[in-house]
Amino acid sequence: MTCKGICVRYKAQKPVGTGRYASGQRRCQICEIFIKWEGLWCPCCGYRLRTKPRNLKYKAKLRARVEADSMEAAAATEIESEVQEVTVKAKSKSKAKTAKAKTTKTKTKEKTACKHCEKLFVYPDKHEKNCKKNPEVIASQTNESIAIKA
Repeated sequence: MTCKGICVRYKAQKPVGTGRYASGQRRCQICEIFIKWEGLWCPCCGYRLRTKPRNLKYKAKLRARVEADSMEAAAATEIESEVQEVTVKAKSKSKAKTAKAKTTKTKTKEKTACKHCEKLFVYPDKHEKNCKKNPEVIASQTNESIAIKA
């Protein structure tokens, strides 16, 4: 496991304002270089890349940076969801106007409840013939099973 010089292609510049690990860079201990690489293993020597700092001071900095980024992301998603809610409400108002116009033109089929299980169906008579709670269906199933056993 020695450096073959391939890692030089992936050498990362030091970021301004943030740490190396916070910006997604990784360090190879064998090649002694920070690289911009998505894998866990060094493309040059095959050694495991470090993704976190070893120094306690820098660990605390990274942890604080990650927490701040997650809080910013949460705030951004809240804003996006509020914007989506506003747009959905605006669309629903326009759809309600068009829906009123459509309902006057088209007929909607009303659902009625099954006598046995009380679930709603468009064609309850079809369902009632095969309903599992229908006593006639239950009786016919037990009669058939007796005939099969005999």
